[in-house]
Amino acid sequence: QVSLVESGGGVVQAGGSLRLSCAASGSRFRSNAMGWYRQAPGKQREMVSVITNGGGTVYADSVKGRFTISRDNAKNTVDLQMNNLKPEDTAVYYCYTVSWDTDYWGEGTLVTVSS
Repeated sequence: QVSLVESGGGVVQAGGSLRLSCAASGSRFRSNAMGWYRQAPGKQREMVSVITNGGGTVYADSVKGRFTISRDNAKNTVDLQMNNLKPEDTAVYYCYTVSWDTDYWGEGTLVTVSS
């Protein structure tokens, strides 16, 4: 199995910053793509950012220039630095990875941005 444990969510004012972290573990974990998705109330889950094991990155248009994803392959961790947060960034953020063609998700961490 694969376990993903997130940390770093919380409440922040608009314009502020937060850093999310995710640690992966488990016998079936392979260092493939890792990333972050989010789900706002009443909306579908959407991709925020993904990073490959080689360091290639993809960002949603809505977060480009504000969010930065990074990973440490030795520690099996992926981080999301979120700057200039906006109220529309309020959502539950989920860590994601794929191993052996199976998707794995963390339990989610809530980010609330107040105006």
